Amino acid sequence: MAMSSSGELMTLMTSPTPGVSAFPHNGDLTVWDGTIVGPADTPYSGLTLKLRFNFPARYPYVPPEVRFTTPIYHPNVDMKGRICLDILKDKWSAVLNVGSVLLSLQSLLGEPNNASPLNGQAAELWDTNMEEFKRNVLARHQDLTDEEME
Repeated sequence: MAMSSSGELMTLMTSPTPGVSAFPHNGDLTVWDGTIVGPADTPYSGLTLKLRFNFPARYPYVPPEVRFTTPIYHPNVDMKGRICLDILKDKWSAVLNVGSVLLSLQSLLGEPNNASPLNGQAAELWDTNMEEFKRNVLARHQDLTDEEME
């Protein structure tokens, strides 16, 4: 696992992708902190969202556990930050990596899978009342310090 994640870290550092980043938490290659900047033209535009990656011993053959540590209102994220995304479950492949997970999550912010919601109210509002959805996003979002994320 360590060789895989150290290679991914090098790739993320040498070829950064705009709007997403991830680094080991306190130097621990089995736990990473990620950041996604909310994409333009989405209810999350301009917001900074933090995530935590936990890598199991069998990574990259099994997916990392990923959750939002920033409170977020989204159809595919529950109130504890757990994420419903196929590539983090049954569609995982060893060719995927931290960067591809971050990009998929960034895309999910603008294109939720409302057919498989963890937050049914958010899914309904996304489809029926975008202004109310946006109000809920802003009401739920909090910028947390690193200490608050622990």
